[in-house]
Amino acid sequence: MKQTYTIQEKIRQFLTVLLPILISQLALFAMTFFDTIMSGHASPTDLAGVAIGASIWVPIQAGLSGILMAVMPMVAQMIGAGKREEVPFTVIQAVYLSAAIAVAVILCGALVLQPLLDMMKLEPAVREIAHRFLLALSIGFIPSFVYTVIRCFIDALGMTRVTMLITLVSLPINIALNYALIFGHFGLPRLGGVGAGYASAITYWCILLISVWVVQRVHPFCEYGIFTRFYRLSWPAWKELLRLGVPIGFSIFFEVSIFAAVTLLMSEFSTITIAAHQAAMNFASFLYMVPLSISMALTIVVGFEVGAGRHRDARQYSFVGITAALVMAVLFAIGLLVCNKQVAGLYTSDPAVLELTRQFLLYSILFLLSDAIGAPIQGILRGYKDVTVTFIAALVSYWVIGLPVGYLLAKTTSLAAFGYWIGLISGLAAGAVFLFGRLMAIQFRKKTQRI
Repeated sequence: MKQTYTIQEKIRQFLTVLLPILISQLALFAMTFFDTIMSGHASPTDLAGVAIGASIWVPIQAGLSGILMAVMPMVAQMIGAGKREEVPFTVIQAVYLSAAIAVAVILCGALVLQPLLDMMKLEPAVREIAHRFLLALSIGFIPSFVYTVIRCFIDALGMTRVTMLITLVSLPINIALNYALIFGHFGLPRLGGVGAGYASAITYWCILLISVWVVQRVHPFCEYGIFTRFYRLSWPAWKELLRLGVPIGFSIFFEVSIFAAVTLLMSEFSTITIAAHQAAMNFASFLYMVPLSISMALTIVVGFEVGAGRHRDARQYSFVGITAALVMAVLFAIGLLVCNKQVAGLYTSDPAVLELTRQFLLYSILFLLSDAIGAPIQGILRGYKDVTVTFIAALVSYWVIGLPVGYLLAKTTSLAAFGYWIGLISGLAAGAVFLFGRLMAIQFRKKTQRI
């Protein structure tokens, strides 16, 4: 990262940070993407089971990983302020915290997973696959969370290309393991959707081992000596991480969990409906990696400029990022309208599931437009370390507006399952409007403080 002086220089630096993040996010999500596609081709039951399992795990993983994402703006501002010597201590404390979070999740899961699945109105085969899928996936909880910390450290230095390469190396491992374990190739048992859980868990361990080696051996990361010195556990450091990270984590959790909640509420519908919903939601989530990546890049560049006290530059980066997200959203919307049938065909060859998936995909276009505003602004606000209001906005827009609206439409109108999607769109739109207002207020205050 370096200081820039013109919009053109900012665009170049922003793209330098963004593109590797985008490729990394797409590659990471590709694991879930291929889990879903391959499970769908195993059987609709396997697809539904993986859908239920993922709908339980993904919001938990996203929310808790969001807590650990506090490392990114903290390190970015340290680098911008010239306080490099504080970085190793912060990163190691975050590693300790990530391991503690993973262990806590495993213990809680042992207590509540089976009762939770029993409460759902699932077909027995679907419930069994969901349970075994999550048990297999739990093997990778610890490396998943620890890698989040290491990745945030690497990305905060502006070296996003490195995490991109780590992820790209790991993706073929995941695909090969999926192929072997879901369908029973290379002498391994045919595990169906459950095999996707084992494949992802093993891949998480591979990613962690590679990233640790990079941090210890590759310049400039090795200069920080992240794993060369022992640091005692520091409760004040954990408090600082949690003070910034918990609002980030809850904001992400409230957004992701509403999608998971809708998937769980759809358990009242047929297996075909669950499978079609999951297929369409999976593709919509795949496209969401673009505004999410822009959000992460904005956290880095805005945090760097705020740490250096250059608030005008931070505003310019904000404009560049939001504009890029809107342009991409329009292009994706056009693509979905034109290639609707082909996208649905990626997930299933079952005629009933295929037709229903096509209908759900049309609704996902409105997701794109709301996310193109809301997601980048969340990243900008994190760069300013303004996270509490974002948390409140997520709670209100998704759970006070989005889910109740969806539930009422699904229960009281002929929209049925589509009513939930309209509720989700309402929540995302409300959140985007609220966050835009907050960003304007923050930037106006920073501007007047400089006058």
